Amino acid sequence: MIAQKELQRLAGHMKGELRYDYASRIMYATDASVYREVPVAVARPHHSDDLLRIIGFARKHRLPLIPRAAGTSLAGQVVGYGLVVDVSKHMNRIMELNTDERWVTVQPGVILDDLNRFLKPYGLFFGPETSSSNRCMIGGMVGNNACGAHSLIYGSTRDHTLAVRALLSDGSEVEFSALSPEEFAHKCQGSTLESDLYRNIRSILSDTENQHAIRTHYPDRGVKRRNMGYALDLLLDCQPFDPDGPNFNFCRMLAGSEGTLAFFTEIKLNLVPLPPQHKALLCVHCSSLQEALQGNLVLLRHHTVAIELMDEIILAQTEQNIAQRRNRFFIHGQPAAILIAEFAKDTPAQLNEAVSGAITALREQAIGFAYPVVNGDDIARVWELRKAGLGVLSNMPGDAKPVAVIEDAAICPQFLPGFIAEFQQMLQSLQLNSVYFAHVATGELHLRPILNLKLPEQVKLFRELGSRMALLVKKYRGSLSGEHGDGRLRGEFLPLMLGEKNYALLRQVKHCWDPLHLLNPGKIVDAPPMHESHRYITGKQTVLPATYFNFSKSGGILGSVEQCNGSADCRKRLEAGGTMCPSYMATLDEADSTRARANIIREFLTRPYKRNPFSQREIQEVLHRCLSCKACKSECPSNVDMAKVKAECLQQFYRTHPIPFRAWTVANISLITRLGMIAPDLYNTLVRSRITGTLIKKIMGFTHRRPLPVLPGISLRDWANRDVRHVHSKKGTIVLFVDEFTNYQDAEVGIAAINLLNALGYEAILPLHRPSGRSYLSKGLLRQAKRLASINVNMLADLVSDEVPLVGIEPSAILTFKDEYLDLLRGEEAEKARHLSDNTFMFDEFIMREVGKGNVSPADFVDDAREVRLHGHCHQKSLITTRASVEFLGLPVNYRVVELKTGCCGMAGSFGYERKNYRLSMDIGELSLFPAVRQSADDVIIAAPGTSCRQQISDGTGRNALHPIQVMYKALRAKP
Repeated sequence: MIAQKELQRLAGHMKGELRYDYASRIMYATDASVYREVPVAVARPHHSDDLLRIIGFARKHRLPLIPRAAGTSLAGQVVGYGLVVDVSKHMNRIMELNTDERWVTVQPGVILDDLNRFLKPYGLFFGPETSSSNRCMIGGMVGNNACGAHSLIYGSTRDHTLAVRALLSDGSEVEFSALSPEEFAHKCQGSTLESDLYRNIRSILSDTENQHAIRTHYPDRGVKRRNMGYALDLLLDCQPFDPDGPNFNFCRMLAGSEGTLAFFTEIKLNLVPLPPQHKALLCVHCSSLQEALQGNLVLLRHHTVAIELMDEIILAQTEQNIAQRRNRFFIHGQPAAILIAEFAKDTPAQLNEAVSGAITALREQAIGFAYPVVNGDDIARVWELRKAGLGVLSNMPGDAKPVAVIEDAAICPQFLPGFIAEFQQMLQSLQLNSVYFAHVATGELHLRPILNLKLPEQVKLFRELGSRMALLVKKYRGSLSGEHGDGRLRGEFLPLMLGEKNYALLRQVKHCWDPLHLLNPGKIVDAPPMHESHRYITGKQTVLPATYFNFSKSGGILGSVEQCNGSADCRKRLEAGGTMCPSYMATLDEADSTRARANIIREFLTRPYKRNPFSQREIQEVLHRCLSCKACKSECPSNVDMAKVKAECLQQFYRTHPIPFRAWTVANISLITRLGMIAPDLYNTLVRSRITGTLIKKIMGFTHRRPLPVLPGISLRDWANRDVRHVHSKKGTIVLFVDEFTNYQDAEVGIAAINLLNALGYEAILPLHRPSGRSYLSKGLLRQAKRLASINVNMLADLVSDEVPLVGIEPSAILTFKDEYLDLLRGEEAEKARHLSDNTFMFDEFIMREVGKGNVSPADFVDDAREVRLHGHCHQKSLITTRASVEFLGLPVNYRVVELKTGCCGMAGSFGYERKNYRLSMDIGELSLFPAVRQSADDVIIAAPGTSCRQQISDGTGRNALHPIQVMYKALRAKP
C-alpha cells in the first residue's frame, strides 16, 4: 500500500487536486461495466506539469495509472487498482483553432458538444458523434476510437485525429503526427523511449510473417468499425510499409489504445463542414428483426447518412421514462423494430426525392408497415430517444438486466441477417433473451443478453456467451469490439480473435511503450478473465430493513440505485440543457453527481454490516449536497430517483441516530410559522433583528448572508374565512390545497389565486387538511410525512373528482400528491392517493384545461404588451413539465413569454439557507439564473412559481420575482 503521507506529499506539489478518502475512491470504482476495483486515490491534474509529477510518483511506487475522462467507456476500461487520473475538471480547454486548414487543438477533457457549439459559428464541427455527446470527452473518444450514429459518413475518431501531444510512461513529452518516410527514419534514430517506439514498430511491420498474420487474422477491411487490440493493420497500410499508403502516423494506433500506451495532453483534430441544412428522418416500422435487417440493406442503397435500429424491448422501456415518453410521438402501433434513417440534402426537393425513393423501394420489397417522416425540431427528439437506449435498459425491474458482454460486435452489413440468425440460435440454445439496438448502417450491433450476474450460474453463462460470441464473430471476420474497445470485457478473447502470433505482437507493443506496465494495465493485453472482479459477490443475499417508501417497482431500495448503469448523463454540463445534476454542474466534481451517490449507496448496502448500513458516514456525506431537485427522476434514462433514495436513507439513518436539531426545526417549519402567526409583528421583529436574527441563524446552522422569511399580517385561511366572496357566473368548483408555504409566507399569492378564480367564474373551496409534508420529506422524516399523507388523502379523497379537481399553488407541495404520496401509502390509501393524483393539478394546468374547454379565453385579459421571463420549478420540470405555465402566462394576446433555460435555482427549500451549503447554492444560481435575471430589463416581469426560487432570485439579484398567478391576476381585464 502507498502511505498516505506519500500521497499528501504528491498533493502538495500538484496545482490540481488529489483525494484518497474511501468515499471518493468508491465513486470511481465502478463504471457502466460490471467490474469493480477500488483505486488508491483520485487525482485531477491542471496541466502537464501535474501529470509529470503523477507519472514520476507512479514510477517510484510502481503504482498503476488509470486515465479517466467521461462518457465513452463501456468495457471496464477505467476501473482498476491504482491512481485514477481524472482530466475532466481542469484539462478541458480548447487551445487553438485554424479555420483555413480546418483543425482544432483541444485538451482531453473537452466535451464533444461543447466543442461543436464553439465550432458552429465557423461552419465546422467534429464529425464522429457519440450518443453521449453532451458529456463524453475527446480524450475518451480517442482512447476508445468512438464512432457514433453518423460513422457511415464521418468514420471514427481515429479518422480525424491528426496529432497527439502525450506523456510517455517514462515522463518524456512527445508529439505524434503524420511523418514522411524520411521523417520516420529520422525518428528511429536516437536513444530515447520515443526512438524505441519507432524502431519497435519498424521491426514488427517489416517482418513478412508478421505482415501475413496481420492481414490474415485482423477483421475484414469492409468492417468500418473495428477496434480490437492495437491497430497494427492500419499502420501496416502506411508508408514506409506500403509505398502507396498515407504517411505513417502513430495516432492511428493511439486511437483505440484505451490509455494503455501514453497519456494524452493535447489532441489535434480534423474538422468538417456542417452537414446540409435540409434533413429528414424516415422511421421504418418493422414486424420482425430480420425484416429490419433487410430494410437496412435497402436503405443503404439510397444514400442515407445514418441508420439506427431500436427493438421492441428498448421501445417498451422508453414508455417508463418520463422524459423519453414525450419523444415517442412518431411511434405507431407495436413494431418489433424501428429503423431510423437520416437523409441530408442541399435542397428540399432533393430531400423529398430521396425519402420518397426509399419508401417506394421498401414497399416494393414488403418491408415495413409504417413510414413516418420526421422533420425540423422533431428530429432532435427522435435522436434523443435513440441516444437514451443504453440508459433506459437499466430501468428493467429486478436483478436480471441487459448486460454488456457481446454488445460491441461489428459485421459487414450484408452479413447481418445470417449472423443474427445464428446469434438467435445460440441464445435459444442457452435459453436467453437479448435486447437489440445498433448502428446498423455500419454493421455495429449492441446486443445485450438479459442476465442476473448476482447468481453464480449466470456469471458462468456470462463468460460462456462471451466465448461463443467471439467464435461467431470470427466466423464472419467481424470485430468483437466495434467502438467501445476491449477493456476488461473482451481483452481475454484477443488471442482467439487475432491469433496467438498477432497477440504476441500486441504484447510486444505494450511492453515497448510501457515497460513497467503502469498505464491502465489489464486492458487489451494481459486482461484477466472477463468474469473476475465483478461488482457483486455472487450468491450473497443482501438483507436490508423494511423501507418507508415503496420501492417494489425496482426490487427494493438497492434495486433502485442499481438502476444506475454509470452512463454519466448526470455529468452533463449546463450548456447541454436540463436540470440534472445541479450540484455537479456547479462543482464539476464526480462526488456531486447522481452516479457517485448511487455508487456509494450500492457499495455500503451490499457489504456485510452488523449495524445499520445507512449510518455509514460516506453515505451521509455524498447525499448532503443533493438538492432533491428530482431532475434525475426524469432526465436520467434509468430513472434513478435520488431525491427519493436520499429521503429514505436519511430516515433509515435516524433509526439508530438522533434527529439533528436543524433537521427537526426545518421539518417543522409549518408548526413554527403557525405559532408565529399568533403575533406576526413580534415574529418578524425577532427574525429580522441583527441580534436575535443572527442568534436564530446560528442556532439553526443558517448562513448570516440571507434574511429569514417574514410572515404576512394575515394567513390565507384567515383572509378567506373573513372575506366574503361572490362568484357571479359559476363555471365550476375546485378544491384549493392551501399549502403550508402559501398559507403563512406567501398569503398574497393565495389571495391573488382565489380572486383570479372568482373573476374567471370559479368557486374555490378550502377544506381542512394538514401540511403537504414537503419539509419533512426534504429532511428524511418519512414517518411524519407518511402520517400527513395518510390524513390528507383521507380528508380530500371524497371531495375531489374529475369535475371538482384538487388545485395547488406551490409546486413542491401540490406535486407530493402526484409523486411521494403514491410511494408512501399502501393498500386502500394507496388507491385513494392514485385517485387524487389523477385529479390533481397545478393552478396553471387547471386554467389551461379550462381554456381547452372554452371556459377561459385571452379576452379575459388585457391587451397591454409585456415581456415575461419564466423560471420553472425543478419538481414541475421533472414531473409534469412547464408547458402549462408558459401557455398560462401567454394568455394575454400581447404578452411575450420566454422560458429561461436555467436549470435549478440552487435554493431547494432550506438547502440554500444552511451555512455549509450557501456558497454552492449561490454558485448554482450563478450558472444561469442570476445572469439571465440581471440581463432582463427593469420592465420585464420575472415569474417563478416556487417560493424558494423567488427567494433565491431576490437574494442573488435584488429583483422581485412574482408567482405566475400574481402576474395573471394583474393582467385581468376586470378585477373583482
